[in-house]
Amino acid sequence: MKVKTINFSERSSIEFVEEGNALAPKFNSEGIIPVIVTESSSDLVLMLGYMNKEALDKTILTREAHYWSRSRELLWKKGESSGMTHRVDEILIDDDQDSVWLKVSIDGLGASCHVGYKSCFYRSVESVEQGTVVLNFTESEKVFDPEVVYPGADNPTKL
Repeated sequence: MKVKTINFSERSSIEFVEEGNALAPKFNSEGIIPVIVTESSSDLVLMLGYMNKEALDKTILTREAHYWSRSRELLWKKGESSGMTHRVDEILIDDDQDSVWLKVSIDGLGASCHVGYKSCFYRSVESVEQGTVVLNFTESEKVFDPEVVYPGADNPTKL
């Protein structure tokens, strides 16, 4: 029988959490943990996401990234509708086990951002003009057209 859920270790001591060899993640009060996602081949930061226990379980067990959407309040598998799956090459946990780092390979069009760019971090803070911070686009072209890839889907960005 296939395992569908993981029993994480209890956080019994600081030494156990920091130096032990058992996963004992610390989810926040909302039951989520932040996840940094980078592309394995380039080290490009693709996104900052979040996981609840179910998303972390599924990611570990399937080696395909699953996330918790705070705006939509639902579990989602990256690439389920777009085909741009995050295949997990490595899962790392930080020193106090309260954040995760995924190194992934991207299937499909090779992009990760729902806006159409490769990375969700496609702008940099450039300057301040008349009290307003100006952003500079670091990616010159979109990899795909979101209207084509997600026809009729609601934009997950919420104001």
